[in-house]
Amino acid sequence: MNQEISKSAPSVRITRVFLKLRGISAWTFAVFALVIWQATVVTRLQWDIHRGLGTSAFDVGLYDQGIWLMSRFKAPFVTLMGRNLLGDHSSLILLFVVPIYWLAPGTETLLALQAFVIAAGAIPIYFFARRTLQSGCLGFLMAVVWLVNPAVNGTNLENFHPDSFLGLLVPIALVCALSKKWLGYWIALGLCLLVKEDVVLIVLPLGVLLSVRGEKRRGLITAVAGIVAALAGTFLLMRSLIGVPTRNGWRIPFGGVGGFIRECFTSPANVVKYLSSDERPAYLWKMFAPLAFMSFLAPEVVMVSALVLFSNMVSTFWYQFHIEYHYSLVAVPALVLAVVVGAGRLRGRARYVVVGVVVTTSLLAANAWSYIPFRTDEYPHWASDYPVAQTSRDILRLIPEDASISVYHSLAPHVTHRVEVYMFPNPFSMLMYGTDVSTEGQRNSRADGVEYVIVPKQLDAKMALDVASISDEFVEFASNEDWQVFIRK
Repeated sequence: MNQEISKSAPSVRITRVFLKLRGISAWTFAVFALVIWQATVVTRLQWDIHRGLGTSAFDVGLYDQGIWLMSRFKAPFVTLMGRNLLGDHSSLILLFVVPIYWLAPGTETLLALQAFVIAAGAIPIYFFARRTLQSGCLGFLMAVVWLVNPAVNGTNLENFHPDSFLGLLVPIALVCALSKKWLGYWIALGLCLLVKEDVVLIVLPLGVLLSVRGEKRRGLITAVAGIVAALAGTFLLMRSLIGVPTRNGWRIPFGGVGGFIRECFTSPANVVKYLSSDERPAYLWKMFAPLAFMSFLAPEVVMVSALVLFSNMVSTFWYQFHIEYHYSLVAVPALVLAVVVGAGRLRGRARYVVVGVVVTTSLLAANAWSYIPFRTDEYPHWASDYPVAQTSRDILRLIPEDASISVYHSLAPHVTHRVEVYMFPNPFSMLMYGTDVSTEGQRNSRADGVEYVIVPKQLDAKMALDVASISDEFVEFASNEDWQVFIRK
Protein backbone atom coordinates (compact mmCIF):
# COMPACT_ATOMS: atom_id res chain seq x y z
CA MET A 1 0.00 0.00 0.00
CA ASN A 2 2.72 2.43 0.97
CA GLN A 3 4.61 1.56 -2.22
CA GLU A 4 1.52 2.36 -4.28
CA ILE A 5 1.18 5.75 -2.58
CA SER A 6 4.88 6.40 -3.08
CA LYS A 7 4.67 5.53 -6.78
CA SER A 8 1.67 7.76 -7.30
CA ALA A 9 3.15 10.71 -5.36
CA PRO A 10 4.92 12.30 -8.39
CA SER A 11 1.74 12.20 -10.45
CA VAL A 12 -0.23 13.66 -7.53
CA ARG A 13 2.25 16.51 -7.23
CA ILE A 14 2.10 17.18 -10.97
CA THR A 15 -1.68 17.21 -10.82
CA ARG A 16 -1.65 19.72 -7.96
CA VAL A 17 0.73 21.99 -9.86
CA PHE A 18 -1.48 21.73 -12.94
CA LEU A 19 -4.58 22.62 -10.93
CA LYS A 20 -2.80 25.65 -9.44
CA LEU A 21 -1.74 26.79 -12.90
CA ARG A 22 -5.30 26.40 -14.12
CA GLY A 23 -6.33 28.84 -11.41
CA ILE A 24 -4.04 31.54 -12.77
CA SER A 25 -5.74 34.16 -14.89
CA ALA A 26 -5.03 34.24 -18.62
CA TRP A 27 -4.19 37.93 -18.15
CA THR A 28 -1.49 36.98 -15.65
CA PHE A 29 0.04 34.56 -18.14
CA ALA A 30 -0.18 37.27 -20.79
CA VAL A 31 1.66 39.80 -18.62
CA PHE A 32 4.48 37.43 -17.75
CA ALA A 33 4.77 36.37 -21.40
CA LEU A 34 4.89 40.01 -22.51
CA VAL A 35 7.51 40.89 -19.90
CA ILE A 36 9.73 37.97 -20.91
CA TRP A 37 9.25 38.72 -24.60
CA GLN A 38 10.09 42.42 -24.25
CA ALA A 39 13.12 41.74 -22.06
CA THR A 40 14.39 39.12 -24.50
CA VAL A 41 13.94 41.36 -27.52
CA VAL A 42 15.64 44.29 -25.81
CA THR A 43 18.47 42.03 -24.62
CA ARG A 44 19.10 40.72 -28.13
CA LEU A 45 19.05 44.26 -29.51
CA GLN A 46 21.41 45.52 -26.81
CA TRP A 47 23.80 42.65 -27.42
CA ASP A 48 23.81 43.41 -31.14
CA ILE A 49 24.44 47.09 -30.42
CA HIS A 50 27.27 46.15 -28.07
CA ARG A 51 28.87 43.75 -30.53
CA GLY A 52 28.58 46.43 -33.20
CA LEU A 53 30.61 48.87 -31.02
CA GLY A 54 27.54 50.83 -29.91
CA THR A 55 28.43 50.77 -26.21
CA SER A 56 31.12 52.84 -24.55
CA ALA A 57 33.58 53.20 -21.69
CA PHE A 58 30.99 55.56 -20.17
CA ASP A 59 28.58 54.22 -19.03
CA VAL A 60 28.71 50.46 -19.34
CA GLY A 61 32.45 49.77 -19.52
CA LEU A 62 33.17 51.34 -16.16
CA TYR A 63 30.52 49.21 -14.42
CA ASP A 64 31.80 46.06 -16.10
CA GLN A 65 35.36 46.73 -14.97
CA GLY A 66 34.35 47.64 -11.42
CA ILE A 67 32.08 44.64 -10.89
CA TRP A 68 34.63 42.32 -12.48
CA LEU A 69 37.30 43.60 -10.08
CA MET A 70 35.01 42.99 -7.08
CA SER A 71 34.20 39.50 -8.36
CA ARG A 72 37.96 38.84 -8.29
CA PHE A 73 38.13 40.23 -4.71
CA LYS A 74 39.97 43.38 -5.80
CA ALA A 75 39.19 46.98 -4.91
CA PRO A 76 36.90 48.40 -7.63
CA PHE A 77 39.20 51.23 -8.69
CA VAL A 78 37.95 51.82 -12.22
CA THR A 79 40.81 53.05 -14.37
CA LEU A 80 38.37 54.01 -17.12
CA MET A 81 37.29 56.98 -14.99
CA GLY A 82 40.07 57.22 -12.42
CA ARG A 83 38.04 56.64 -9.28
CA ASN A 84 36.48 53.93 -7.14
CA LEU A 85 33.22 52.59 -8.55
CA LEU A 86 31.42 52.95 -5.19
CA GLY A 87 32.85 56.43 -4.76
CA ASP A 88 31.44 57.66 -8.04
CA HIS A 89 27.98 56.77 -6.75
CA SER A 90 27.06 54.85 -3.60
CA SER A 91 25.57 52.01 -5.64
CA LEU A 92 25.97 49.21 -3.10
CA ILE A 93 23.25 47.32 -4.98
CA LEU A 94 26.01 46.29 -7.39
CA LEU A 95 27.40 43.97 -4.73
CA PHE A 96 24.43 41.70 -5.49
CA VAL A 97 25.64 41.45 -9.10
CA VAL A 98 29.08 40.16 -8.08
CA PRO A 99 27.97 36.51 -7.64
CA ILE A 100 26.51 36.58 -11.15
CA TYR A 101 29.97 37.57 -12.40
CA TRP A 102 31.40 34.39 -10.91
CA LEU A 103 29.30 32.52 -13.45
CA ALA A 104 28.85 34.88 -16.41
CA PRO A 105 31.02 38.00 -16.27
CA GLY A 106 30.70 40.62 -18.98
CA THR A 107 28.96 43.62 -20.45
CA GLU A 108 26.31 41.42 -22.01
CA THR A 109 25.35 40.14 -18.56
CA LEU A 110 24.73 43.70 -17.37
CA LEU A 111 22.67 44.57 -20.45
CA ALA A 112 20.50 41.46 -20.06
CA LEU A 113 20.07 42.04 -16.33
CA GLN A 114 18.97 45.61 -16.97
CA ALA A 115 16.44 44.59 -19.64
CA PHE A 116 14.80 41.96 -17.43
CA VAL A 117 14.75 44.09 -14.28
CA ILE A 118 13.13 47.04 -16.04
CA ALA A 119 10.58 44.87 -17.83
CA ALA A 120 9.72 43.16 -14.53
CA GLY A 121 8.51 46.52 -13.21
CA ALA A 122 5.30 45.80 -15.13
CA ILE A 123 4.48 42.88 -12.84
CA PRO A 124 3.74 44.73 -9.56
CA ILE A 125 1.92 47.39 -11.59
CA TYR A 126 -0.26 44.68 -13.16
CA PHE A 127 -1.21 43.03 -9.86
CA PHE A 128 -1.98 46.37 -8.22
CA ALA A 129 -4.04 47.58 -11.18
CA ARG A 130 -5.91 44.26 -11.42
CA ARG A 131 -6.92 44.49 -7.78
CA THR A 132 -7.63 48.23 -7.72
CA LEU A 133 -9.56 48.33 -10.99
CA GLN A 134 -11.10 44.88 -10.45
CA SER A 135 -10.18 43.78 -13.94
CA GLY A 136 -7.42 41.55 -15.28
CA CYS A 137 -7.78 43.21 -18.67
CA LEU A 138 -7.22 46.71 -17.26
CA GLY A 139 -4.31 45.40 -15.21
CA PHE A 140 -2.75 43.98 -18.38
CA LEU A 141 -3.21 47.29 -20.20
CA MET A 142 -1.48 49.20 -17.40
CA ALA A 143 1.43 46.75 -17.64
CA VAL A 144 1.60 47.63 -21.34
CA VAL A 145 1.64 51.32 -20.40
CA TRP A 146 4.78 50.70 -18.34
CA LEU A 147 6.50 48.61 -20.99
CA VAL A 148 6.05 51.16 -23.77
CA ASN A 149 6.78 54.30 -21.74
CA PRO A 150 9.42 56.42 -23.55
CA ALA A 151 11.40 57.19 -20.38
CA VAL A 152 11.44 53.51 -19.42
CA ASN A 153 12.70 52.43 -22.83
CA GLY A 154 15.14 55.32 -22.96
CA THR A 155 16.89 53.90 -19.91
CA ASN A 156 16.76 50.41 -21.41
CA LEU A 157 18.84 51.50 -24.40
CA GLU A 158 21.29 53.85 -22.65
CA ASN A 159 24.18 51.49 -22.00
CA PHE A 160 23.85 50.26 -18.37
CA HIS A 161 23.07 52.10 -15.14
CA PRO A 162 22.38 50.84 -11.59
CA ASP A 163 19.32 53.11 -11.67
CA SER A 164 17.65 50.39 -13.75
CA PHE A 165 17.06 48.41 -10.53
CA LEU A 166 14.70 51.19 -9.47
CA GLY A 167 12.52 50.26 -12.43
CA LEU A 168 11.47 47.23 -10.39
CA LEU A 169 12.14 48.26 -6.79
CA VAL A 170 10.23 51.56 -6.82
CA PRO A 171 7.04 49.98 -8.26
CA ILE A 172 7.25 47.24 -5.62
CA ALA A 173 7.78 49.77 -2.83
CA LEU A 174 4.91 51.97 -4.04
CA VAL A 175 2.51 49.06 -4.55
CA CYS A 176 3.32 47.66 -1.11
CA ALA A 177 2.87 51.09 0.47
CA LEU A 178 -0.48 51.66 -1.25
CA SER A 179 -1.58 48.12 -0.37
CA LYS A 180 -0.24 48.27 3.21
CA LYS A 181 1.93 45.19 2.76
CA TRP A 182 4.63 46.35 5.10
CA LEU A 183 7.15 43.50 5.01
CA GLY A 184 7.45 43.78 1.25
CA TYR A 185 7.56 47.55 1.56
CA TRP A 186 10.49 47.63 3.98
CA ILE A 187 12.47 45.12 1.93
CA ALA A 188 11.89 47.06 -1.30
CA LEU A 189 12.67 50.37 0.41
CA GLY A 190 15.91 49.02 1.85
CA LEU A 191 17.02 47.81 -1.57
CA CYS A 192 16.06 51.16 -3.13
CA LEU A 193 18.35 52.93 -0.67
CA LEU A 194 21.25 50.76 -1.86
CA VAL A 195 20.88 51.81 -5.49
CA LYS A 196 22.11 55.38 -5.36
CA GLU A 197 22.48 58.30 -3.00
CA ASP A 198 19.95 60.49 -4.84
CA VAL A 199 17.11 57.98 -4.45
CA VAL A 200 16.23 60.17 -1.47
CA LEU A 201 14.41 62.34 -4.03
CA ILE A 202 11.80 59.57 -4.29
CA VAL A 203 12.01 58.19 -0.75
CA LEU A 204 11.44 61.52 1.01
CA PRO A 205 8.12 62.31 -0.75
CA LEU A 206 7.14 58.66 -0.40
CA GLY A 207 7.40 59.15 3.35
CA VAL A 208 5.18 62.22 3.02
CA LEU A 209 2.63 60.19 1.04
CA LEU A 210 2.48 57.60 3.80
CA SER A 211 1.94 60.33 6.38
CA VAL A 212 -0.86 61.87 4.32
CA ARG A 213 -2.51 58.45 4.11
CA GLY A 214 -2.49 58.11 7.90
CA GLU A 215 0.76 56.13 8.32
CA LYS A 216 2.65 58.89 10.10
CA ARG A 217 5.13 56.69 11.97
CA ARG A 218 6.00 54.67 8.87
CA GLY A 219 6.17 57.86 6.85
CA LEU A 220 8.59 59.43 9.30
CA ILE A 221 10.79 56.33 9.36
CA THR A 222 10.81 56.29 5.55
CA ALA A 223 11.79 59.95 5.25
CA VAL A 224 14.51 59.67 7.92
CA ALA A 225 15.87 56.49 6.32
CA GLY A 226 16.11 58.25 2.96
CA ILE A 227 17.94 61.24 4.41
CA VAL A 228 20.32 59.12 6.48
CA ALA A 229 21.11 56.84 3.51
CA ALA A 230 21.82 59.85 1.29
CA LEU A 231 24.10 61.49 3.85
CA ALA A 232 25.89 58.22 4.60
CA GLY A 233 26.32 57.50 0.91
CA THR A 234 27.78 60.88 0.11
CA PHE A 235 29.64 62.04 3.24
CA LEU A 236 30.79 58.65 4.52
CA LEU A 237 31.15 56.25 1.59
CA MET A 238 31.81 58.50 -1.39
CA ARG A 239 33.96 61.06 0.40
CA SER A 240 36.06 58.32 2.00
CA LEU A 241 36.73 56.75 -1.41
CA ILE A 242 37.22 59.76 -3.70
CA GLY A 243 37.81 62.65 -1.30
CA VAL A 244 34.61 64.60 -2.04
CA PRO A 245 30.95 63.87 -1.18
CA THR A 246 29.70 64.60 -4.70
CA ARG A 247 31.08 65.66 -8.05
CA ASN A 248 27.78 67.05 -9.32
CA GLY A 249 27.38 70.29 -7.43
CA TRP A 250 27.94 72.19 -10.69
CA ARG A 251 24.60 70.93 -11.99
CA ILE A 252 22.68 73.38 -9.77
CA PRO A 253 22.37 76.80 -11.49
CA PHE A 254 23.09 80.24 -10.10
CA GLY A 255 26.05 79.03 -8.04
CA GLY A 256 24.60 76.03 -6.20
CA VAL A 257 21.72 75.42 -3.80
CA GLY A 258 22.13 78.70 -1.92
CA GLY A 259 22.51 80.69 -5.10
CA PHE A 260 19.45 79.12 -6.67
CA ILE A 261 17.27 79.83 -3.61
CA ARG A 262 18.56 83.40 -3.46
CA GLU A 263 17.82 83.89 -7.16
CA CYS A 264 14.24 82.66 -6.63
CA PHE A 265 13.62 85.54 -4.21
CA THR A 266 15.78 88.30 -5.71
CA SER A 267 15.30 87.66 -9.45
CA PRO A 268 12.40 85.24 -9.96
CA ALA A 269 12.12 86.32 -13.60
CA ASN A 270 15.60 84.90 -14.23
CA VAL A 271 14.55 81.59 -12.71
CA VAL A 272 11.39 81.45 -14.83
CA LYS A 273 13.43 82.27 -17.93
CA TYR A 274 15.93 79.56 -17.06
CA LEU A 275 13.24 76.92 -16.47
CA SER A 276 11.69 77.87 -19.82
CA SER A 277 14.91 77.32 -21.74
CA ASP A 278 16.61 74.36 -23.45
CA GLU A 279 13.53 72.19 -23.98
CA ARG A 280 12.72 71.99 -20.26
CA PRO A 281 8.97 72.58 -20.76
CA ALA A 282 9.04 69.89 -23.47
CA TYR A 283 10.55 67.53 -20.89
CA LEU A 284 7.52 67.85 -18.61
CA TRP A 285 5.24 67.42 -21.59
CA LYS A 286 6.99 64.18 -22.58
CA MET A 287 6.80 62.85 -19.04
CA PHE A 288 3.05 63.43 -18.62
CA ALA A 289 1.64 63.29 -22.17
CA PRO A 290 2.15 59.51 -22.59
CA LEU A 291 -0.23 59.12 -19.64
CA ALA A 292 -2.68 61.67 -21.06
CA PHE A 293 -2.16 63.72 -17.87
CA MET A 294 -4.43 61.22 -16.11
CA SER A 295 -1.83 60.89 -13.36
CA PHE A 296 -3.36 64.00 -11.81
CA LEU A 297 -6.46 61.99 -10.95
CA ALA A 298 -4.37 61.04 -7.89
CA PRO A 299 -2.19 64.11 -7.29
CA GLU A 300 -0.90 62.85 -3.95
CA VAL A 301 0.73 59.89 -5.73
CA VAL A 302 2.12 62.12 -8.49
CA MET A 303 3.89 64.16 -5.80
CA VAL A 304 6.15 61.18 -5.06
CA SER A 305 7.91 62.04 -8.33
CA ALA A 306 7.84 65.81 -7.82
CA LEU A 307 11.39 66.19 -6.44
CA VAL A 308 12.89 64.06 -9.22
CA LEU A 309 11.09 66.03 -11.91
CA PHE A 310 12.03 69.32 -10.28
CA SER A 311 15.70 68.39 -9.92
CA ASN A 312 15.82 67.28 -13.56
CA MET A 313 14.19 70.52 -14.69
CA VAL A 314 16.54 72.65 -12.62
CA SER A 315 19.73 70.82 -13.57
CA THR A 316 22.25 72.40 -15.91
CA PHE A 317 23.10 68.88 -17.12
CA TRP A 318 21.41 68.46 -20.51
CA TYR A 319 20.79 64.74 -20.12
CA GLN A 320 18.68 65.16 -16.99
CA PHE A 321 15.84 66.97 -18.73
CA HIS A 322 15.58 64.62 -21.68
CA ILE A 323 13.53 61.46 -21.37
CA GLU A 324 15.98 59.34 -23.36
CA TYR A 325 18.27 59.03 -20.34
CA HIS A 326 18.17 57.16 -17.05
CA TYR A 327 17.53 60.21 -14.87
CA SER A 328 13.80 60.03 -15.64
CA LEU A 329 13.15 56.33 -15.02
CA VAL A 330 12.68 56.69 -11.26
CA ALA A 331 9.86 59.21 -11.76
CA VAL A 332 7.73 56.96 -13.99
CA PRO A 333 6.40 54.40 -11.44
CA ALA A 334 4.53 56.98 -9.38
CA LEU A 335 3.08 58.59 -12.51
CA VAL A 336 1.81 55.24 -13.81
CA LEU A 337 0.45 54.09 -10.44
CA ALA A 338 -1.24 57.47 -9.98
CA VAL A 339 -3.30 56.64 -13.09
CA VAL A 340 -4.32 53.36 -11.47
CA VAL A 341 -5.23 54.97 -8.14
CA GLY A 342 -7.11 57.77 -9.88
CA ALA A 343 -9.01 55.43 -12.21
CA GLY A 344 -9.87 53.27 -9.20
CA ARG A 345 -11.78 56.22 -7.75
CA LEU A 346 -14.10 56.24 -10.76
CA ARG A 347 -17.11 54.03 -11.38
CA GLY A 348 -18.05 51.59 -14.12
CA ARG A 349 -17.10 52.44 -17.68
CA ALA A 350 -15.17 55.52 -16.65
CA ARG A 351 -12.31 53.27 -15.56
CA TYR A 352 -12.19 51.65 -19.00
CA VAL A 353 -12.27 55.05 -20.69
CA VAL A 354 -9.35 56.36 -18.63
CA VAL A 355 -7.20 53.27 -19.16
CA GLY A 356 -8.14 53.12 -22.84
CA VAL A 357 -7.10 56.73 -23.38
CA VAL A 358 -3.84 56.21 -21.47
CA VAL A 359 -2.93 53.09 -23.45
CA THR A 360 -3.59 54.93 -26.70
CA THR A 361 -1.53 57.99 -25.80
CA SER A 362 1.25 55.77 -24.42
CA LEU A 363 1.50 53.86 -27.69
CA LEU A 364 1.47 57.08 -29.72
CA ALA A 365 4.16 58.66 -27.51
CA ALA A 366 6.26 55.52 -27.62
CA ASN A 367 6.09 55.45 -31.39
CA ALA A 368 7.07 59.12 -31.59
CA TRP A 369 9.72 59.36 -28.90
CA SER A 370 11.34 56.00 -28.23
CA TYR A 371 12.09 52.48 -29.39
CA ILE A 372 9.60 49.76 -28.56
CA PRO A 373 10.11 46.11 -29.56
CA PHE A 374 6.95 45.81 -31.68
CA ARG A 375 7.73 48.72 -33.97
CA THR A 376 8.27 47.66 -37.56
CA ASP A 377 11.29 49.85 -38.24
CA GLU A 378 14.66 48.69 -36.97
CA TYR A 379 16.47 50.58 -34.21
CA PRO A 380 19.38 52.35 -35.95
CA HIS A 381 22.74 50.86 -34.99
CA TRP A 382 25.80 49.05 -36.26
CA ALA A 383 25.06 45.33 -36.13
CA SER A 384 27.54 42.77 -34.82
CA ASP A 385 28.57 41.85 -38.37
CA TYR A 386 29.36 45.45 -39.33
CA PRO A 387 32.84 45.48 -40.97
CA VAL A 388 34.38 47.94 -38.49
CA ALA A 389 33.16 45.79 -35.59
CA GLN A 390 34.56 42.65 -37.18
CA THR A 391 37.98 44.21 -37.76
CA SER A 392 38.01 45.45 -34.15
CA ARG A 393 37.65 41.87 -32.92
CA ASP A 394 40.55 40.84 -35.16
CA ILE A 395 42.78 43.53 -33.70
CA LEU A 396 41.81 42.88 -30.06
CA ARG A 397 42.86 39.24 -30.34
CA LEU A 398 46.45 40.45 -30.60
CA ILE A 399 46.40 42.06 -27.14
CA PRO A 400 47.47 40.01 -24.07
CA GLU A 401 44.62 39.56 -21.58
CA ASP A 402 46.53 41.11 -18.67
CA ALA A 403 48.20 43.98 -20.56
CA SER A 404 47.71 47.60 -19.49
CA ILE A 405 46.01 49.33 -22.41
CA SER A 406 44.51 52.63 -23.52
CA VAL A 407 41.76 52.22 -26.12
CA TYR A 408 39.15 54.05 -28.14
CA HIS A 409 35.97 54.52 -26.07
CA SER A 410 33.79 52.02 -27.97
CA LEU A 411 36.41 49.29 -27.61
CA ALA A 412 36.63 49.68 -23.85
CA PRO A 413 33.57 47.53 -22.92
CA HIS A 414 35.15 44.65 -24.83
CA VAL A 415 38.44 44.65 -22.89
CA THR A 416 37.47 45.68 -19.34
CA HIS A 417 38.37 42.46 -17.52
CA ARG A 418 41.81 43.65 -16.51
CA VAL A 419 43.26 45.81 -13.77
CA GLU A 420 44.29 48.67 -16.05
CA VAL A 421 42.32 49.80 -19.08
CA TYR A 422 41.97 53.47 -20.03
CA MET A 423 39.77 55.42 -22.40
CA PHE A 424 42.18 57.14 -24.78
CA PRO A 425 43.64 59.80 -24.48
CA ASN A 426 43.73 58.83 -20.78
CA PRO A 427 46.07 58.62 -18.98
CA PHE A 428 48.38 60.54 -21.37
CA SER A 429 46.05 63.55 -21.46
CA MET A 430 43.36 63.34 -18.79
CA LEU A 431 39.77 63.53 -20.01
CA MET A 432 36.84 63.09 -17.56
CA TYR A 433 39.32 61.37 -15.27
CA GLY A 434 39.58 61.42 -11.47
CA THR A 435 37.83 64.01 -9.33
CA ASP A 436 39.84 67.18 -9.96
CA VAL A 437 38.65 68.98 -13.09
CA SER A 438 41.71 71.24 -12.98
CA THR A 439 43.83 68.29 -14.15
CA GLU A 440 42.04 68.06 -17.52
CA GLY A 441 44.61 67.73 -20.29
CA GLN A 442 47.49 66.90 -17.96
CA ARG A 443 49.48 63.67 -18.05
CA ASN A 444 48.82 61.13 -15.31
CA SER A 445 51.71 59.14 -13.84
CA ARG A 446 49.85 55.94 -14.74
CA ALA A 447 50.74 56.64 -18.38
CA ASP A 448 54.22 55.23 -17.77
CA GLY A 449 52.75 51.74 -17.28
CA VAL A 450 50.57 51.58 -20.39
CA GLU A 451 51.78 48.88 -22.79
CA TYR A 452 49.39 49.18 -25.76
CA VAL A 453 47.31 51.92 -27.38
CA ILE A 454 44.46 51.02 -29.76
CA VAL A 455 42.74 53.70 -31.86
CA PRO A 456 40.86 53.95 -35.17
CA LYS A 457 42.79 54.70 -38.34
CA GLN A 458 40.42 57.55 -39.11
CA LEU A 459 41.16 60.13 -36.42
CA ASP A 460 39.63 63.51 -35.75
CA ALA A 461 41.98 66.45 -35.33
CA LYS A 462 42.07 66.27 -31.53
CA MET A 463 42.75 62.53 -31.39
CA ALA A 464 45.38 62.83 -34.13
CA LEU A 465 47.23 65.30 -31.90
CA ASP A 466 46.91 62.97 -28.92
CA VAL A 467 48.32 60.07 -30.92
CA ALA A 468 51.16 62.25 -32.19
CA SER A 469 51.99 63.27 -28.61
CA ILE A 470 52.87 59.66 -27.66
CA SER A 471 55.02 58.95 -30.73
CA ASP A 472 58.22 59.19 -28.66
CA GLU A 473 56.99 56.36 -26.40
CA PHE A 474 55.13 54.06 -28.78
CA VAL A 475 55.62 52.47 -32.18
CA GLU A 476 53.06 50.80 -34.44
CA PHE A 477 52.60 47.14 -33.56
CA ALA A 478 49.77 46.06 -35.88
CA SER A 479 46.98 47.48 -38.02
CA ASN A 480 44.17 46.61 -40.41
CA GLU A 481 41.84 48.64 -42.59
CA ASP A 482 40.08 50.25 -39.60
CA TRP A 483 42.29 50.02 -36.51
CA GLN A 484 45.88 50.49 -35.42
CA VAL A 485 47.77 49.23 -32.38
CA PHE A 486 50.80 50.90 -30.85
CA ILE A 487 53.17 49.19 -28.44
CA ARG A 488 55.56 50.79 -26.02
CA LYS A 489 59.11 50.97 -27.36
